[in-house]
Amino acid sequence: MRDKIKICFIYLMNAIQAGKIYTGDHPKFREYLNRLYGVVQEILEDRKELVLGIIGGEAAWEDEIFFHLRGKLGLLIDFLEKNGVERIIFQQGLRPEELREFIIFLTRVKRQEKISEQEYFSLHGIQNIRAGKLRTMVRGDSVAAEAEETRTRYASSVQTVSHALNVVLEKEEVDYLDLRFNILGIMEDFVGRHQELLNLVSVKRRDLVTFVHLLNVTLLAMFFGSKLQFAKDDVLDLGIAALYHDVGKLYISLKVIQKESKLSEGEFLQVRNHPLLGARILEGYKDALGILPIVVCYEHHLRHDLSGYPKSPYARKPHLASMMVSICDVYDALALKRSYKKDYPPEKIYELMMLEKGKIFEPQLLDKFFHFMGVWPIGTLIEMSDGRVGIVRAQSEADIDRPSVQILAPENAGEVVDLARQPEVRILRTLNPQADGAGYLPLIGIPEPAAGPEAGEDEAEDDEADLE
Repeated sequence: MRDKIKICFIYLMNAIQAGKIYTGDHPKFREYLNRLYGVVQEILEDRKELVLGIIGGEAAWEDEIFFHLRGKLGLLIDFLEKNGVERIIFQQGLRPEELREFIIFLTRVKRQEKISEQEYFSLHGIQNIRAGKLRTMVRGDSVAAEAEETRTRYASSVQTVSHALNVVLEKEEVDYLDLRFNILGIMEDFVGRHQELLNLVSVKRRDLVTFVHLLNVTLLAMFFGSKLQFAKDDVLDLGIAALYHDVGKLYISLKVIQKESKLSEGEFLQVRNHPLLGARILEGYKDALGILPIVVCYEHHLRHDLSGYPKSPYARKPHLASMMVSICDVYDALALKRSYKKDYPPEKIYELMMLEKGKIFEPQLLDKFFHFMGVWPIGTLIEMSDGRVGIVRAQSEADIDRPSVQILAPENAGEVVDLARQPEVRILRTLNPQADGAGYLPLIGIPEPAAGPEAGEDEAEDDEADLE
């Protein structure tokens, strides 16, 4: 029986992963659902109900805790804990359609609709499944607690990115379903929140800077793709390509990438060859990851005008995905500088990147990117010409220079000002959340950053060099 329970946990994880990735009628979803249903039915032949639980971050059944399954079931446990599920009870008489609706509820409906478990179960005829302690996905009352939870989830996502890249660097097998499930979860948590994350997370550890950058580029690329109305599968494909776009640079000795003094000619050439090296590495994962990561890895420094690298005898414009990732790559490389108190506020990033319109960046794509992001992205702390300080809450489709701003100080806190309707007021400057804006962070539920030594520069150098 213990072996069947282990298999049941694993099949439950696979069904949830497939439920997040595929539609309810997709053959792949039905395949994983049928596996789960089959093993549950086998177990219920000998008992009236099956209770699967999560205790202290471990999978549990009856009096047994499966400590040794944490490695295999980490995704399932994290998902259930995040959604407040402590136990799932399957009862005799379980029907396939009940199981299908339950998985759909867990993976999609629960995040999108304010509907209780009881209401959903009643509407969809789920009579033989119960789930204990299902929380709603409504925001909590404590803004500070929510900020801390976001910070924790972001740190976990950085580790997920690190693992996904190290699997390839160490030439291990890629689990396609796990990868897409993880990327989809990251997208649901953080897409469209780039500036908020810059406010919230200051990376001090040099060894994490690269993975933070790659996570941010992945999020920006998926945000860009979704705003361009790509299908969900295409958005995920773009995210995975963005995740692996710099795998060649990771492969090169960190002593070269993170060297503080000027690179030698040989070291510089080695760095310049990282797109080709990365494409060769990803060629070995073509069956698991597809062609797109190879293409994006090879082309992301090629530039719109083909003046970049690696040099090619064929005058062919880069792939659409490559040009999108290139924009996101440079944008985040410059934005991350602000975490180290360098003077690259959003308005400066906009200015620098627009100077390269038609050269490094495809003109229409660059315009669309800033149309979606705005000059000052949502979450940016700003000072206005009338002396008030606020945070950008929404973009103006008519004018990217004039977003809606929620006032923080010195008076009328909470008031939302639509700058598109107040031409006499303009944004003077951005307040760096790690410097002159730090004192305003508590007003949006984020503690002021602790003083301490700053990390050195590394990841931004290669991408910033494209702008020189």
